Amino acid sequence: MKKHLFILALLVAIFLGYVFPQLSEVLPLETITDVGIGFIFFFYGLKLSTAELKAGMRNYKLHILIQAATFVIFPLLVLTFYPLVTEGENQTYWLAFLFLAALPSTVSSSVVMVSLAKGNIPAAIFNASLSGIIGLVITPLWLSFFMEDTQGSISFYDVIAKLSIQILLPLFLGFALHKFTKTLVNKYKSKITIFDKSVIVLIVYNSFSHSFKANIFNGLTVWDFLAILTGVAILFFTVYYLVNYISKRLHFSREDQITAKFCGSKKSLVHGSVMLKILFGNSPNAGIFLIPIMLYHILQLIVIAIFANKLEQRNTTNY
Repeated sequence: MKKHLFILALLVAIFLGYVFPQLSEVLPLETITDVGIGFIFFFYGLKLSTAELKAGMRNYKLHILIQAATFVIFPLLVLTFYPLVTEGENQTYWLAFLFLAALPSTVSSSVVMVSLAKGNIPAAIFNASLSGIIGLVITPLWLSFFMEDTQGSISFYDVIAKLSIQILLPLFLGFALHKFTKTLVNKYKSKITIFDKSVIVLIVYNSFSHSFKANIFNGLTVWDFLAILTGVAILFFTVYYLVNYISKRLHFSREDQITAKFCGSKKSLVHGSVMLKILFGNSPNAGIFLIPIMLYHILQLIVIAIFANKLEQRNTTNY
């Protein structure tokens, strides 16, 4: 139910961005979201446990598969459609899909779903955490190869500098304080989650309000939206079943197979929203880049939850 409320809040934020786009001019949303992003990753660092990370480090084949799926297989699938992309709107939507494909995996939902399906929880924690850190470099690196002629060139080193200050610094500060604050963090975990999601909702509203004011979506038809949704679904199921096939061919245990396909097929809305703000700021095209991410987020929550429940109910190791 809480996940559904978050999705509803995102939809309300988009609606408000359409009806009341001027709120972004009245309220200091830029400052609020900038500070909020710092706290998101500070709290994320506070929740990182050295013991849990060490426990998940042993199975290197599993780690390589998950990270390869997240940062190599996903982008390469989108890259196959690059020759079909022409100038203008089509290329912008393709870049939005590349941005989605280059994002790191989720943390909390991956671990929760792996736990529900009786997968390898320490490995899920390790890979989800590692993915978030690797993504700070790999995501902007992928985009830097293709942004020059369309959205204005991206300086990879400038982006890394911004990400380091706004994300890495608070992250490592939180991680350094973990052992002193772990009891407090566990006590207020639900409130921290609410804070994280509230910041994401504000970023979504701010991005879409600028897009609506610039009339970016005037050319977006129902058929275009359905095409984006279809592309998102194809991307998700292709990676999910491909990772499942590879993990079986590598003779992974049942627990490792679950972890591989659950963690390897997920994408993080949190990292997507944050990186989008850092990469594009108040660019009107930010709303376009958010559409595939939000649709993917909703799809993965629903589908992985269904798969996790089915796996939980199975008593045999042959699946």
